[in-house]
Amino acid sequence: MGAKQWEEATCIDFKEDKDKKAENSIILIKEDGCWSYVGRVGGEQPLSLGDGCEQVGIATHELGHALGLFHTMSRYDRDDFITVVLENVVEGFVDQYIKETPQTTTNYGFTYDYGSIMHYGASSASHNNKPTMVANDTRYQESMGSQILSFIDKSMINDHYNCKAKCPKATSAKCQNGGFPHPRKCSECICPSGYGGALCDQRPTGCGQTLKAKESKQFLIDKLGFPSGVRDEFAFCNHWIEAPEGKKIEIKINSISHGYAHDGCILGGVEIKTSEDQTRTGYRFCSPNDRNTVLVSATNRVPIITFNRSGQHQIILEYKIVS
Repeated sequence: MGAKQWEEATCIDFKEDKDKKAENSIILIKEDGCWSYVGRVGGEQPLSLGDGCEQVGIATHELGHALGLFHTMSRYDRDDFITVVLENVVEGFVDQYIKETPQTTTNYGFTYDYGSIMHYGASSASHNNKPTMVANDTRYQESMGSQILSFIDKSMINDHYNCKAKCPKATSAKCQNGGFPHPRKCSECICPSGYGGALCDQRPTGCGQTLKAKESKQFLIDKLGFPSGVRDEFAFCNHWIEAPEGKKIEIKINSISHGYAHDGCILGGVEIKTSEDQTRTGYRFCSPNDRNTVLVSATNRVPIITFNRSGQHQIILEYKIVS
């Protein structure tokens, strides 16, 4: 499933090397922990999915390393976005938080994405249950540690492998809202979260609704999930809240039925996209303690994405136009 996530969003194909004739290959092993080398090292390259690593999000993360992605919190510009608290990091994991340099890695011009699948959770590798990272904008604290492949993850790998060159600009889809032509079907686009349609100019199909904000308070009540148990894949609902041109929208979290905030919203929550840059992951919330959080949009549209893979949750948001 991890390989499928990357295949569906890039021009990369993973093929089983049954005859072991490939000059370079990834060998799945089961050793202690979840780990991979970064990029191709040559020959048979091990990738470990040990006990506790048998999750789609973890496999996708480790394959991201094998494809060439460093940890997001290792970006050379990370201090502009997070504060790393090394004294809380367990011995043996400090090297996971070493900053790269412009000479050792490239960000391909993309902004820092708290919701990247390559970003550790805020308390990952902690020896005392205290945060190892604090978002400079603390409203992003629960966005870290995602198990959902983000739009910027997809776009970065497409740049890294030159997949975007497969779609000539003159004849390919004219993608909106920061999307880019799909290298496997240039007439359609790969879209940021909360956007869909062939050109990323529509609300994604499936559950959800388009709501019109007024100056008086209204409510969005979202129920999502399964009767019981934890599933490998997330269910999603996509809502748009819109206001007249030139107006902004205030979103307030009224309630989240029960907590999913286990070092990030790894089981479910809500993503609220209020920033002008719609390509990066929005603010994610998944704890009843997030009640009364207030966000104000930069534009007259706010995509709201609820997601869940464990039980059922209910999220209630208040929204209204603000001048």
